[in-house]
Amino acid sequence: MKLGEVEVTKVVEWAGDIAPIRSVLPDTPAELWRDNQSWLAPRHWHPEADAYHAAVQTWVLRSEGKVVLVDTGVGNDRARPQIPLFDHLATDFLAGLAAVGVGPEDVDVVVNTHVHYDHVGWNTRPDGDGWVPTFPNATYLIPRADAEWFDPRNAHRRAGVDPLRLRGSHLVYTDSITPVLDRAVLWEDSHRIDGNLVLEPAPGHTPGSSLLRLTSGTDRAVFVGDLLHSPVQILEPSYSSCFCEDRALAASTRTRVLGRAADLHELVIPAHFAEASVAEIERSGDRFAIRAWRDDA
Repeated sequence: MKLGEVEVTKVVEWAGDIAPIRSVLPDTPAELWRDNQSWLAPRHWHPEADAYHAAVQTWVLRSEGKVVLVDTGVGNDRARPQIPLFDHLATDFLAGLAAVGVGPEDVDVVVNTHVHYDHVGWNTRPDGDGWVPTFPNATYLIPRADAEWFDPRNAHRRAGVDPLRLRGSHLVYTDSITPVLDRAVLWEDSHRIDGNLVLEPAPGHTPGSSLLRLTSGTDRAVFVGDLLHSPVQILEPSYSSCFCEDRALAASTRTRVLGRAADLHELVIPAHFAEASVAEIERSGDRFAIRAWRDDA
């Protein structure tokens, strides 16, 4: 789609069922899903298996003559013991990029909204016994707070984290972050990419979780990363996912971001919504509602 002068394209790396829905969103009541089943199923929830249905995808933005990737998925050939579903994944993601006219050397900017395995994987590719940047001409934009939080040298800051999850995040850092640090900008507070695009903090899911605002002409959008995992969090922003490091802060950030999006008519573009993935929202009392899907399949 075209938003002002910015062209936005979605490239899906993987889509499918991940886990039981209330293991992903543990505080959500059964009636919330049941009352909204008519539109949540089957694109976001498979009720027959009570399964969370989602996608891992990258947004390709063409803005002011540059190619910008927003999040880079899981990546191939990686040890991911913390989530066996994506352990040593093998997809044709690069072919998907090529199909929309983007080769690795064409990418100017890579945005990692946060440092989780499914947002940084294609930062790199295997090369012999190590890893090298997949996008050799790109600047990688990584929130400093996450670069520091997930650095294995700072593991003592994450006391109490499940050992398997901790080991998994160390592997992610080693194969997907360390190899690009020499070409990365570790930003804080905010970072303007160009006249249309600016990164801002959106903490809670991780300490450095961020969003990307797009403003071009009269069009506005906000790429919210993992601030949202399911559309039910638009209806009930207080519900955070099991993946959030600070659930209360994530809920507060989500409410704030959704409020601005409703007031300023920003399209809301989360990382993992499958099929229908670009939402127009509006206020509904002290909560929010989905007015329409811009890319409704």
